[in-house]
Amino acid sequence: MKKPVHFETGCAHCNVRMHSVFNVLESDQLNEMNMHKSCSTYKKGQYVFAENGLPTGLFCVNSGKIKITTTGFDGKEQILRLAKSGDIVGYRALISNERYASSAVTLEDASICIIDKAYFFKALESTPKLMFEVVKKMSRDLKEAEDHIVSLSQKNVRERMAEALLFLKATYGFEADQQTINVSLTREEIADYVGTSTESCIRLLSEFNQDKMIALNGKKISIINLPMLIQTANIED
Repeated sequence: MKKPVHFETGCAHCNVRMHSVFNVLESDQLNEMNMHKSCSTYKKGQYVFAENGLPTGLFCVNSGKIKITTTGFDGKEQILRLAKSGDIVGYRALISNERYASSAVTLEDASICIIDKAYFFKALESTPKLMFEVVKKMSRDLKEAEDHIVSLSQKNVRERMAEALLFLKATYGFEADQQTINVSLTREEIADYVGTSTESCIRLLSEFNQDKMIALNGKKISIINLPMLIQTANIED
């Protein structure tokens, strides 16, 4: 297994800090945090942390995209959540002092900082604004997980596929053409998020393409008819 490569970056000059839970910290607090973290680059497909591992710090995504996954009893992977630049990952196990219940794997080359566990807890205790930001992050992730559970239990696979594409758009946005979703996932990874087989995923994407809701170009997916995709997902405003 390849090891991540260490690099240096200052918290005060971090390009994504204002989109993270650390946007509330003052310059002196950022300088202190800078002394209690290390940063590394990860290649596509590398593990950031692994299921059943013991957390030693908080991971903050500087750049890149991450999938949070777990393995079912049948050995099949289930994608629970996706992370982007500015997101923190691995915080639930860290705060609850438990082993990781999931794994974090890079979807593309990524730069990630890990903040020392003891320092992070100290910062939470001394900075109520930071604590509140973390609580808000936990609440948003819990809402997302609840919505996904409802979707898996109550929607058919066609609705779930449309909803998944809308979720990818909401998470990563569009490329410069304002149609192509700004992430590349394999058909198997999309199936793992939707909760279906790879074969069904391929068939549904082909049907969406024929219906001119989307356009396919390798792993890239463009949304051509957003209102129709929303209608197919059976999402209420």
